[in-house]
Amino acid sequence: MSSIIFTVEEAQALDLTPKQIRNTRFAAPTTGVRVDGTNPSLIDRCRAIARVVHPNAAFARTTALRLHGIDIPWQLEDDHAIHVVTPRRGERPQRFAIAPHFCGQKQIDVLDRFGLRITSAPQTWLQVAHRLDRSSLVRLGDAMTRRKNPVTTTDALSFLMRETFKMKGLALCREAIELIRPGTDSPMETDLRLLIVDAGLPEPLVNVPALDEDGLFLALPDLSYPHLKIAIEYDGDHHRTDPATWRRDVERRQRLEDAGWLIITATADDVIRYPERLLRRIRTALER
Repeated sequence: MSSIIFTVEEAQALDLTPKQIRNTRFAAPTTGVRVDGTNPSLIDRCRAIARVVHPNAAFARTTALRLHGIDIPWQLEDDHAIHVVTPRRGERPQRFAIAPHFCGQKQIDVLDRFGLRITSAPQTWLQVAHRLDRSSLVRLGDAMTRRKNPVTTTDALSFLMRETFKMKGLALCREAIELIRPGTDSPMETDLRLLIVDAGLPEPLVNVPALDEDGLFLALPDLSYPHLKIAIEYDGDHHRTDPATWRRDVERRQRLEDAGWLIITATADDVIRYPERLLRRIRTALER
């Protein structure tokens, strides 16, 4: 259920006095607007701010990522400002608690969600690129094109990147786009794949069904070399602590092994702390 949102000018019609609208019962996401409630959600805060910014404004950057439901890159996790972008300088909001941005493009690629103008996933990917490194930008692109509930496609990312001629981080985007692979399930799977590729090893396929000799489905490995029957599985802590997940893992791996597949299991330690140990196992498997 949405909160009641009103501008200070509308308070009189609600029979609220200036003293009442200063009451802690109402939150003030920015100057000139109030939300009924002491801790409004991000959506309600943005709905309130939308009432007092230019109609061409759109919510952008980390605000857009959160509204899209995309994992925030670790470099941006502490950024909780409400980011608003406009196509013209004169339209930028100059209000408390809003981080204003000027896009410099005649038209910003936006969509409507929750009744709000939000920069599209490709536009948002481009806008935050200058604050990320290559791996984080690839990880963000993978998250946007994830296997479940993707918010965009690699074609859409590539198209908007080609249509953008001047933007900080654009050169990095051109490098990262070549490494984005749709269909991933977690950021650590992306890190694992990049670790393999950066080591000069052949790139494994992402979430490609493993089939038996009769073409029947066996499993969906995180990463694999199907022609060599090698599966690389990333196990997060939930694989160990959740009994149902653990049982499914065991059953899936038994099916693969019975069909002659070699399974290489990787943990966070393998990817972050001891990558050479993992790469050595993959090299050995490929050589065999």
